[in-house]
Amino acid sequence: MKLVVAIIKPFKLDDVREALSELGVQGLTVTEVKGFGRQKGHTELYRGAEYVVNFLPKIKIEVAIETGMVNQVTEAIRRAARTGKIGDGKIFVLTLEETVRIRTGETGEGAL
Repeated sequence: MKLVVAIIKPFKLDDVREALSELGVQGLTVTEVKGFGRQKGHTELYRGAEYVVNFLPKIKIEVAIETGMVNQVTEAIRRAARTGKIGDGKIFVLTLEETVRIRTGETGEGAL
């Protein structure tokens, strides 16, 4: 089992969700986060005053999947989240040691 974590631009969330649904991914967790990478924030103007935004709003998506789906899921996220501009995000793939469904007590891939 794998945990795929993707950090993407907020306006790409619906595109990524649809792409994952088409693959049969049944659940995901979405968190609003802030961060920066190579773009290192930007400068904005508010009521004539200039200020620096160091941490940009992003969306973190977490999806627990069977190991055999890793390439399909990462490619679907990459295609759906890509704008071609700096700040598109990253995808991380982690190994899951165990999964337990709280309601039934199922473990392993059956709990996904």
